[in-house]
Amino acid sequence: MSLTQRERLTCGTTRSPVLLGLLVTGLGVGVSYLVTLAIPVVGILTAAIVLGIAAGNLPALPRHGMPGVQQATRWLLRGGIVLLGLQLALQQLLQLGAGTVLALVLTVAITFAGTLGLGRLLRVERGLSVLVATGFAICGASAVAAMASVVRRRDEDVATAIALVTLYGSLAIVAVPLLGPAFGLTGADLGAWAGLSVHEVGQVVAAAAPAGGAAVTAAVVVKLSRVLLLAPLVATMSVVERRATSGAGGRRPPIVPLFVLGFVAMVGIRATGLVPPTVLDAAELATTLLLAGALFGLGTGVRLRALLRTGPRALLLGLCSTLLIGGTAAMLVHLLA
Repeated sequence: MSLTQRERLTCGTTRSPVLLGLLVTGLGVGVSYLVTLAIPVVGILTAAIVLGIAAGNLPALPRHGMPGVQQATRWLLRGGIVLLGLQLALQQLLQLGAGTVLALVLTVAITFAGTLGLGRLLRVERGLSVLVATGFAICGASAVAAMASVVRRRDEDVATAIALVTLYGSLAIVAVPLLGPAFGLTGADLGAWAGLSVHEVGQVVAAAAPAGGAAVTAAVVVKLSRVLLLAPLVATMSVVERRATSGAGGRRPPIVPLFVLGFVAMVGIRATGLVPPTVLDAAELATTLLLAGALFGLGTGVRLRALLRTGPRALLLGLCSTLLIGGTAAMLVHLLA
């Protein structure tokens, strides 16, 4: 066999799986979008991971396509997290006031550390506990996906954490407007509580909407400011993982993942005020599609039997974490905001 033939064979074997993976993932995102149009209450990220799980557990997805899907997943995830930085405006954080910023930081720290402690108490595996803690403390599915790239975990843990975010975030849409007045929270204060304690942006808006426009504005500003803590949290956990694997022969994560640096860079670019609104809108759409593709790919690696085995303890962990973040946020809004 000539050198040229070998090169062609090598190129074909390395490129084809990735192209197939991108094709399968793109198809999954397209179907997820159609599901969201038909059932608006189901977000595209939730639809994507559910469809990914279905594809991975049925013979519809060829086994030889799995390596390409996993490679595409890594690219899409990192690209989506980087572009997420363009959605965050530092100016909004500066407008919150010192008390609200302190409440935000304390809520995230207490929820993350408390959920990890609850996970140990309930004997939930560490990887799943870290993902649940991140999703509940920061920003739901996007945060789970970002943390999944640096922490040791199983594929089933990602799906479980996102399912818990969806379940308890949806319950919060009903609970926040009902319980807010009972806790003495109305208007902008109720919005701040929703922004501090509810997971996905869409869930935050829905939870705050019954309290009026001022509540929705406060909720969205607080929520997006909370997302800014994603980068330092992921970077910190990456350092922890490096130390934990320092004596083992396994692959060690980087001190600060490149996609986290890219996320921070995008936040800085947004802070200049030079990015046109049309570019921001396009970046928001691209972020959603990239993350949907990544979650579809992550879903294909999930095996339902293993997922079901973690069900009861994971549900209890999600409930306890929900009560923790809701109670902490309500108390801090009263004291500091």
